[in-house]
Amino acid sequence: MSRIGKKPVELPSGVTATVSGQTIEIKGPKDTQSFTATDDVTIAVEDNAVTVTPRGSSKRARQQWGMSRTVVANMVTGVTTGFKKELEINGVGYRAQMQGDVLKLSLGLSHEVNFEVPAGITVTAPKPTQIIVEGTSAQLVGQVAANIREWRKPEPYKGKGIKYKDEYIFRKEGKKK
Repeated sequence: MSRIGKKPVELPSGVTATVSGQTIEIKGPKDTQSFTATDDVTIAVEDNAVTVTPRGSSKRARQQWGMSRTVVANMVTGVTTGFKKELEINGVGYRAQMQGDVLKLSLGLSHEVNFEVPAGITVTAPKPTQIIVEGTSAQLVGQVAANIREWRKPEPYKGKGIKYKDEYIFRKEGKKK
């Protein structure tokens, strides 16, 4: 039994959910999102809550059960409050700034990196060493933050690079004489 899948997803006030076949559409104050589930699960809206139940007891149905419920819960959170990832830049001369919808990163490379921000995501750089990625889709926010971090991952000796705000960098000791 999926512990996550068993729990219904409560719909807060101002959020509506409509199911047509295997597709669920959730409308909220910030955005409208839809998700098409596989044929292994059934999605139903009852008493201001969304329930996901598996069709059968196959391994795939049980996997899709918990995953589908989590996706629906993330959609409800996204259309009400949204998602946010904060990145920090460490290193001498490393900085970021927004110019229109392009994030310009100076990361010690021979050139400046121009990162195009995709639609549906807002990226801000309140300080030259801080980047905030916000949006309504948990998957898209996480992917954009990971793509920005990919340009210069933090290294273990000095910690230079782009890291998540709450990330711990395991430090190594340098060479000894």
